[in-house]
Amino acid sequence: MNWPIIILIITQLLFTTSDLLARNYMPKQGFALTTFLSSWFLAYFFIRIIAMFGQLYVFTHIELGKTMALFGAVSIILANLLGFLLLKESMSVGAYIGIMLAVSAFIVLALN
Repeated sequence: MNWPIIILIITQLLFTTSDLLARNYMPKQGFALTTFLSSWFLAYFFIRIIAMFGQLYVFTHIELGKTMALFGAVSIILANLLGFLLLKESMSVGAYIGIMLAVSAFIVLALN
C-alpha cells in the first residue's frame, strides 16, 4: 500500500469536513468571540489539528511540488463531490470537465 497517498486523501477529507462545518455554522453565528468559544469550533479546530499532522507526515514522504499538486487535486475532487452530494450544488459542463482533468492529474501524480 502507498501509505503517504492514503494519508494524503484522509488528511484532505478531514480539512474538507472542517470546511463544511465552518460553512454551516459561520453564517449563522458570525465572526464573533462567542463563535470561537462554541463546541462546533472546538471540533473544527481539533479536526484541523489532526489533519495538519497528516499533512506533515505526507510532506516527509513526498516531494513538495508533488505533494502540493496532490493536495490541490484531492481538494478539488472532494470539495466538488461533497458540494454535489451534500449541498446539492451543481455547476456548468465546463466546470465538470475541469474536475475530470483534476482527477486525471491526481491519478498521474499518484502513480508516479
